[in-house]
Amino acid sequence: MIGLEVHAQLLTESKMFCGCSARYAGAPPNSHVCPVDLGLPGSLPVINGHALESALMAALALNCEIAEVTRFDRKNYPYPDIPKGYQISQYDTPLGRDGFVELESDGRPRRIGIIRAHVEEDTGKTIHASVGGREVSLVDYNRSGVPLLEIVSEPDITTAEEARSYFSTLREILVYLGVNSGDMQEGALRADVNVSVSKPGEPPGVKVEIKNLNSFRAVERAVRFEIDRQIATIEGGGGLSQETRGWDDEREVTIAQRGKEFAEDYRYFPEPDLPPLTFDRNRIDAMRTRLPETAGAKRSRYVSELGLSRYDAEVLARDKAVAALFDATVVIAGPGMAKPAANWLTGEFARLLGERGIEPAGSLITPAILGELLGLLADGTITTPVAKAVFEDAFASGDSPLAIVDRRGLRQVSNRSELEAIVRAVLEANPALASDYVTKDRKTEGPLVGRVMAASGGKANPEQVKQIIAGLLIETGDAQP
Repeated sequence: MIGLEVHAQLLTESKMFCGCSARYAGAPPNSHVCPVDLGLPGSLPVINGHALESALMAALALNCEIAEVTRFDRKNYPYPDIPKGYQISQYDTPLGRDGFVELESDGRPRRIGIIRAHVEEDTGKTIHASVGGREVSLVDYNRSGVPLLEIVSEPDITTAEEARSYFSTLREILVYLGVNSGDMQEGALRADVNVSVSKPGEPPGVKVEIKNLNSFRAVERAVRFEIDRQIATIEGGGGLSQETRGWDDEREVTIAQRGKEFAEDYRYFPEPDLPPLTFDRNRIDAMRTRLPETAGAKRSRYVSELGLSRYDAEVLARDKAVAALFDATVVIAGPGMAKPAANWLTGEFARLLGERGIEPAGSLITPAILGELLGLLADGTITTPVAKAVFEDAFASGDSPLAIVDRRGLRQVSNRSELEAIVRAVLEANPALASDYVTKDRKTEGPLVGRVMAASGGKANPEQVKQIIAGLLIETGDAQP
């Protein structure tokens, strides 16, 4: 039995309960803090309305029931990453509950239940370092107070692969909503995983928690290791204790850290400085209608309505920016261009992004550029080899494909006399290929066409080239025109 507690930072300009900037990445330590973050006497929290709305959108997308009345609580614990000694969170009245996420596991649909989705503030970051020859622990409070949505799943997950798939699907949903950056390296999305094993027909075993996993790979491998460790311990006659463990990514093992806390250890009680919140049903219903199309829905639409393969649909929908580029291109170029558009985005576009280390959202390729390129190919203005060169130019410059074609003189050559002169020169330079074309049933057509295309700078009309070659060699029966 496996369950995940996912902590997702909400995309806001300011923190959850104060006006400090929530954009802490790269900032000097403790430069984005104020009396509220530090828990100084007399400081009072104020609820970030945008964070609350983002959390509501996420809870709706996760099919949760939204509480009519909710409130914040104080979760008390003694760790130094929150200086006031408690975290403002939600306990018995979470924002959302009883939701679910749908995913595919081993080719079959699976529904993973969501117990709760609640809002809280993030903690600071503890840094272990060596200073002046002494091992010390330092704390950076820039992250403290950043809005978090904690999403707690039911223990419905049964394999390490399924845990990875659930975490990946959850990230996809949050990024598509625009409420989370999806940046796991910066800690914007991280997971705690609970694992227990038992023999068939027996009650659930002891639950062990693995803290702060910040990659799909780490979730999958940590779960797989922990399942094997627990089974080996039980079958070896040992006992398990409910505890919190960490994940060593280099050694790929979990490490005991401390005994697992229970709810009563945190001594929850209502936050006295924040009022209860009441949500208007009409407003919630209106928000539900504004939810964007999910990645899963896009995949289904791409396959059923546009005729794409499941692979193409998966690749296109995986990134929100790529999917948006594809959708807008199809609107411009028409549904009949869906497959060519998908080919360019999963092929040349993906290649150039990887080579140049650019995220899709930062690319200069627009729907207008891709749509125009597809049109130039379709009407014969350019050939496929030329289109690749034009696309690469547009990727670097953001210029119109037609402007690039005219600037570089790349229009397709379809003049028969001009093409025939190029073909004759290629045949004269390659007598063996010309002879084999006649005697071996056109086996060398591809190499000959390729040489003509190269000689023309990729501008020759390939179908006309094939006709001219056939006319010169087959119709005359002459291998030496």
